[in-house]
Amino acid sequence: MSIDSAALREHASRLRDTPIRALAATPGRPESQALRAGPLYANFARQRYDDAALDALFSVADAAGFPSAMRRLVDGETVNATEGRAALHTALRGDTSTSPAVRERAAQARDARQRMGALVDALSGSGVTDIVSVGIGGSDLGPRLVVDALAQTDARFRVHFLSNVDGNAARRTLAGLDPSKTATILISKTFGTQETLLNGGIVREWLGDDSRVYGVSANVDRAAAFGIAPERILPMWDWVGGRYSLWSAVGFPIALGIGMDRFEQLLSGAAGFDAHAVGAAPRDNLAFRHALTAIWNRNALGLATQAVLPYDERLRLLPNYLQQLVMESLGKSARLDGAQLQVDTVPVWWGGPGTDTQHSFFQALHQGTQVVPADFIGVVGSEGGHEENHRALLANLLAQTEALANGQPSDDPHRAYAGNRPSTLILLDALSPQALGALVALYEHSVYLQSVAWGINAFDQFGVELGKQLANKLLPALSGDAQVDDPVTRALLDEINARSGQR
Repeated sequence: MSIDSAALREHASRLRDTPIRALAATPGRPESQALRAGPLYANFARQRYDDAALDALFSVADAAGFPSAMRRLVDGETVNATEGRAALHTALRGDTSTSPAVRERAAQARDARQRMGALVDALSGSGVTDIVSVGIGGSDLGPRLVVDALAQTDARFRVHFLSNVDGNAARRTLAGLDPSKTATILISKTFGTQETLLNGGIVREWLGDDSRVYGVSANVDRAAAFGIAPERILPMWDWVGGRYSLWSAVGFPIALGIGMDRFEQLLSGAAGFDAHAVGAAPRDNLAFRHALTAIWNRNALGLATQAVLPYDERLRLLPNYLQQLVMESLGKSARLDGAQLQVDTVPVWWGGPGTDTQHSFFQALHQGTQVVPADFIGVVGSEGGHEENHRALLANLLAQTEALANGQPSDDPHRAYAGNRPSTLILLDALSPQALGALVALYEHSVYLQSVAWGINAFDQFGVELGKQLANKLLPALSGDAQVDDPVTRALLDEINARSGQR
């Protein structure tokens, strides 16, 4: 662990009575606290640190070895120590690494994309109009985000996503679709994921024809045993974690939803940011600054939640995606050496799109008792043809960041705004595939660097397993074929079974 939280808190204490308004008024600060990386611009002028505190944060980056950590990541070293693996999502989208072994992985990824492109072409020449993508977690959230953000009105395919094991989700997804014009993709690394297999079975039976069932998996044998022909199975690899996998064949529904060319542009945007994260000087490095800002808010200011607020309806799923990326990666309490951490790690991530959320939870952001730092994300260019609406959207974006930072005093305490709520403003030149790829890569690298500073593993997720294991044990009990030991669970099962018998 490389964080001296006491030193950071000393700076926070020194700045306690210095409002963001005063910090932002420092000559040159709005410009000096801004960074650009390709299509992304980020302004940190409304964060609650000054130059001295920022120096202390960059001492954290120096002690943690951020530059060498980024190089270890892209060069395929074992950064996933608890599972003894590399984490080579960067190899899926470019040749940032100079390592021959990693370049071989990148070549495998290109070969997989060529196969994927051939399948896209074949489906484009068929009578299929709709795609049902079946997966959960990293096999669902990334593709779902990108398709929702980038799909065009004249897209060749309509892509639908099915994740929840609740049978109502399958019923609603399939309602109104024609099975003779629908294909499905089952995405699971192990091809043993309960939700995916159950939902896949529903869709396969509904289709009545296995010739339109496709798979993406690292376990080809299991996928074939399910009834998917090998030529319709695309690969996954153990050197890519699920929540980092949208750049791989997991992106098959993305390629169908936005087109193969635009999928390649998405990868290119991410690869461009990879080069920035590896090559830019620390003070100019957007990934470094974003990670250090998150550490400041968590460990110096002690803020327990983080909002992400995209001011573009097409990015409405970004908070959902980032919840998994950030909280599954950083929700750890054990250091790499097994010792318990002595500092807090990930805050609770949440959010939603503006301007809708201004009429829901923004009340708490402005006048609630807890301070919630926020990432505001806007898009400069208007592509919808409604210029007046876009100006109103940008005006609200700018107004909210100003109001949260500066507040407004009042003799009436009910109408007083305390202000001093920190935020970062990230602007995309346009919501292009390249810009979205860069944005997602920014968050990936920020998460990784936070894990390096905290001395934890960003690439395992053992915390999701216990509940799954218990659920498998409880399935027989729900059928009356087994008993359970836990007294509360036993009482709840009795209640469920009694109610079920009354229907």
